Amino acid sequence: MPLILNIDSALETASVCLSEKLDCMGQLSNGDQKDHAAWLHEAIRQLLLQSGKLVKDLEAVAVSIGPGSYTGLRVGLSTAKGLCYALGIPLITVETLKLMAFAVKEEAKELICPLIDARRMEVYTALYDNEMTEKQQPRAMIIDENSFSHLLSNHNLTFCGSGQKKLKKLITNDNASWTDSISTALHLSLIADQYFREGKFADLAYTEPLYIKDFHTGHKSVK
Repeated sequence: MPLILNIDSALETASVCLSEKLDCMGQLSNGDQKDHAAWLHEAIRQLLLQSGKLVKDLEAVAVSIGPGSYTGLRVGLSTAKGLCYALGIPLITVETLKLMAFAVKEEAKELICPLIDARRMEVYTALYDNEMTEKQQPRAMIIDENSFSHLLSNHNLTFCGSGQKKLKKLITNDNASWTDSISTALHLSLIADQYFREGKFADLAYTEPLYIKDFHTGHKSVK
């Protein structure tokens, strides 16, 4: 079974996990979002050292592809791609919303709705059943008191992620369930192992972060 390095730096807390034969050989996390870039490479070095593995032993690298923090996504994907290029091994990408849903699927009665806070009243969201079938693809959404009302009238929805705090203030429905459980690189490793066995690899040359919304940088005026 493959030795896979798993990287999740899309959200507030970043984590890395080294897995083999579906077993986690070690996991490290960082709760300072502004420090993800400086932390990541040292964390990978520590994981390999603690496990007695070398970089050349890796057989694939998996990464959470987005949506999420623009900086976090670029840091995670660039690190994953660099390792894959250098070692000649496959890249595995997993949508962050799917990863979030996967982490809480045992708690869900029916449908899972991960929510990432995108500032103000906007969230990134998608919809999955508890078998991880995608029911609605990832998208940006402005939430209000009527959000998800058509679904909640006939289905039980389990909401998770940072965006649920805003939604919880707006809706009251017995079919709405809430969980504070969060995804980590350990959950990513379980999906990555399945993708590896299925040969579901990303294109190293053309894979980009899933921002959902266009990414813009500010430009200083030239005087």
